Amino acid sequence: PGWLLSPAARPYLSSILHRNQRRVFGLLERPALPPNLAVPFVTYKLFLHGKSGVGKTALVASLAGTPVPPVHHETLGRCGGGPPTAPPVSHGGDGPSVCPPSPGIEVTTVYWPAKARASGRPIMFQLQFWD
Repeated sequence: PGWLLSPAARPYLSSILHRNQRRVFGLLERPALPPNLAVPFVTYKLFLHGKSGVGKTALVASLAGTPVPPVHHETLGRCGGGPPTAPPVSHGGDGPSVCPPSPGIEVTTVYWPAKARASGRPIMFQLQFWD
């Protein structure tokens, strides 16, 4: 079997699993490992672009271990359809700023442990899927 299924990989794999299912990490969270098992994190941003309804969101949900939506719905972004850090849209006056639903980008982070062939040391991939 591959390294991921070996006993040496068990602590790395258990850091991303909860009850044998992939753990969903928040924006500022990452897998916790004991100091003696600390590994470098390698971050990749993967931008998924394509026609509506072809399965981009379903692919990300499958890789992240979250339920795949049973029916198609348009991906809704953050405030005003801008990037995740876009401020709320103000419509003038003294009323509150609102975030209207609009087509945009959702960012899903998936952690994946691996062992580099060249160095033989474990690493943790942080894959940010921009859907």
